[in-house]
Amino acid sequence: MNWKPVSRDLGRNVLSLQRFPEGTQVSFVFFRQLRMIEVDSLKTFLEGLMADTDYYLVDVRAEAGDRYVVEIDSDSGVDIDYCVELSRAVEEEFPREDDSEDYELEVGSAGLTSPFKVYRQYVKNIGHDVEVLTRDGRKLHGVLREAGPESFTVETVVKEKPEGAKRPVEVRRPVVIPYADAKSVRCDLKF
Repeated sequence: MNWKPVSRDLGRNVLSLQRFPEGTQVSFVFFRQLRMIEVDSLKTFLEGLMADTDYYLVDVRAEAGDRYVVEIDSDSGVDIDYCVELSRAVEEEFPREDDSEDYELEVGSAGLTSPFKVYRQYVKNIGHDVEVLTRDGRKLHGVLREAGPESFTVETVVKEKPEGAKRPVEVRRPVVIPYADAKSVRCDLKF
């Protein structure tokens, strides 16, 4: 009888099986594919480079095909020259030895419409209009007023009918939202 190797891709892991004739021991080999750059090492390196600047790391993620996406932000805006500088520093720290160790690196700003991912983005956007989607499905629009260690406050406008009035009036109300209850928070751009 013939046997044939069978491989199954499980994301970053590969399961390799071999089929043998009946009565023969079957072997299972489990391989873990290693990335060219470990994300934690890249984060640590980038945080060290940005330690004495007003820039901060928002996100680092590894995508398929050894593609790395680095998102940064700053209280005063992100300069493209700084993105190029970071990219070159990463390529020096994590050199490509040959074609088998090639990777793609993208360094850029978090973007105006991207959800907030780190505390400093909340602080940066105090006083700006935001859109909040809560984990229970509510969508709130308002002005970000405070950002604390456990929660943030959004001032929303609600319509309330005062006692004895014929029509409802708009009233500003603060809503305190724990970070854990927010599914996404982003700038609410109005044109």
